Parts: sequence; C-alpha cells; structure tokens
Amino acid sequence: MNLLFVHQNLPGQYLHLAQHYARDPANRVHFLTQANNNQLAGVEKVVYSVESRVPSMCHPFSMEFDRMITVGTAAAEGASQLAATGYRPDLIVGHAGWGELLYLQDVFPNAPILGNFEFYYHPNGYDVGFDPEFESIFNSPARLRTRNATTLLSFESVTWGHTATFWQQSLHPTHMHARLSVLHEGADTDIARPNPSAQFTLPNGRALNGADQVVTYVARNLEPYRGFHTFMRALPLIQKRHPRAEIVLVGGDGVSYGAPHAPGSSFRQWLLDEVGDQLDLSRVHFVGQIAYDRYLNLLQISAAHVYLTYPFVLSWSFIEAMAIGCVVIGSRTPPVMEVLEDGINGLAVDFFSPNEVAEAVTTALTKPRLTAKLRRAARQTAVQRYDLKRRQLPAWVKLLGDLQHGRRPNTDHG
Repeated sequence: MNLLFVHQNLPGQYLHLAQHYARDPANRVHFLTQANNNQLAGVEKVVYSVESRVPSMCHPFSMEFDRMITVGTAAAEGASQLAATGYRPDLIVGHAGWGELLYLQDVFPNAPILGNFEFYYHPNGYDVGFDPEFESIFNSPARLRTRNATTLLSFESVTWGHTATFWQQSLHPTHMHARLSVLHEGADTDIARPNPSAQFTLPNGRALNGADQVVTYVARNLEPYRGFHTFMRALPLIQKRHPRAEIVLVGGDGVSYGAPHAPGSSFRQWLLDEVGDQLDLSRVHFVGQIAYDRYLNLLQISAAHVYLTYPFVLSWSFIEAMAIGCVVIGSRTPPVMEVLEDGINGLAVDFFSPNEVAEAVTTALTKPRLTAKLRRAARQTAVQRYDLKRRQLPAWVKLLGDLQHGRRPNTDHG
C-alpha cells in the first residue's frame, strides 16, 4: 500500500502507525511535514515550506484562518511535487487542525483521506473560561467560532475522521459523529510498565528509587492548562506533611496551550515567587524536558503522580502513567474522568483545590494497601483499553483497511 501521513511536526500522533506500515516492505510510506529534524526508519520524508507573511485587509478574527489556508496551500504544493514523481497514495492520514488536509483531495482525488479531529472549540463550558484566574486567548466567542472554520471545512474535505476519546467526539457538532471514529493512539504497555528496580538521577547527582517518597508532575510545559499553578500551591502542605518527599517536575518553561505569561518571566518563576519562600527547594526538582527513557524511569519510581488538566485534550502521559502502575491523582475534569474511576484506579481531585491535591498525595504516601490496589487497577485499565500492540494497533489497521477498500468503518473502536 502507498500510504501518505500528514502532520506539520513529524510524527505527531502517527509514530506507531507509520512505523508499523513502514516495517512491511510491501508498503511505501511517505510523510508530508514542515521542516524538522525528525526521521522515521523506512519512511520517506517530504517537506513543505510555509511562506511567512502578514495578511492584508484581514479581519483580526480571520488572521488564524488565513494562516491555516496558507498552510493548506503549502501542503498541497508539497503533495503536488510528490504527485509529479508518479506517486499515488492509496490512503492519506493526517491532522485536520492546521489546514494541511484542506486541499489534498484536489491533488489526489482518488485517495480516501482520514483526518484527526482533535478538538472543537466552544465559547464557554469547556477550556475557555474554565479557569477565571487566566484570560483565554480566545476571549471573544466570535473569534472562537471562527477558529472552528478549519475543522468544519476539513471535515468536508476528508472521507472519514477520528478522535481519541468519546469526550472529544462529543465536542464536535452532532452531524459529524456519524463519520468520526473514536480511537485512541494507544500506549505501548510492554515499555510503559512497572519496574521495581528503576532509578532516576536528579540534576544534583542523587539517585532516587521506589523506596523514596517521590511525587511527580509531568507536562510538556509548566502552564495553567495542565494545572501547574494548583500543583505548586499544594506543595507547601505536601512538604509540611511529608518532610521526606522529593518533588520532581518535568516540563519546559514555554507554552503549549493558552496565553503565555508576561514577557520576561514564566509560570514557573511566577509560582516560585508566590510560594517559594514556603518550600524547601532542595527537595523540589525542576528537570525540564527529558528523554523518554528517563521519563519512564521517573514514573516507575513515583509514589504519587499528579495529573491536572483543563477540559481539554488528554495527555499521552496520563495513559502511560496508568500503564506503569502509578498512583494517579487526576483532576475531576471530563477528559480525565472518562478513564479514571475515583478510588478504583486512581484518585480524583478538584482541579482548583491545592488542599485536595495535598490530601490525595497524603493518601498515596500513607495507605499502602489502597495504593497497591490502585496501581494494579490503573495498569489493568491501560492494558485492557489502550494497549498498543494487542488492541489499538489492530483497530487502526482495520480502520485504514476499511477506508482503503471502500468499506464504512465503525465509529466506536473502544
């Protein structure tokens, strides 16, 4: 099969799927992407360039839409150059959020297109306006509705869509659901698994292991969307109750979601200014963004893992933490509660309550019989519902096979 993946930052959500098809010599796999240093064995990388320009006579609400049209036309140009070599994909799989899929049906009119519809924005009731402490970058309902234009146009340009969770599917207009499969990318539970002998070396050279009271927090960046402020405000009480606890935070000082902090600072520095004088900073370790094997080792020694999020896309790290058998302390928000059962496979807390976070950490550190049960159930949930090799990957192969051969896929692969 000739398979074309499309994502502005290779590999995006398609790492495991692209690798699976590339391993079969009967397949020819291409990946259309913007310039980056990433490579996948057996995958032919096709780079398209996006012109940097300022749109003229453009309404402020239309600037992002204009940028996505620019991305879409650039992706189509890159696809046209590939088509000029004689390449014809049997199937196209790509992300629908940035405009890349808008015009590919015009380049390859005979190829079915599967689009990833990750998030549909709402002016209230979800991530926007969820946290009154921080103003959303989409503080105008009209601007936010315009933000969905690319999603709606892309949906008309693809054969079928997919999204990772039922909650994410529910955000999209009802008329989209009939062509929108719920299918998570999956977690490799053979790699993300418990390891009693794991160690994690701190920047100061000290090696932590499972006998230490390690409290972990992981995000791509330390920011409000992932509850960094609530976690930091819980730390004084956590340290007061547990003087041996070592707090390890993974994440950069950039911004993945939402508005950035004021220029010249970061959310990390802002929270340290607020609560730093209440903390023993020798036991608070900011390790930045770390390699995947070190990240796994850290979760494998975690005694309590805190995951907080706005009503937004669920992080891969949440599922991987469950697969490793962490005692997961998750915010009582819809994406988390689709997976976490309070007191069964994790502990649920109010996103805004540092006291509840601290209390849950205390439970994790002081109730070994309960935490042993939670750890087993967390891994069982990850294996039964999200295992990559034995569950999710076969479902992905069936979905792609249905589209390639003109069959109507299922909407529920859960």
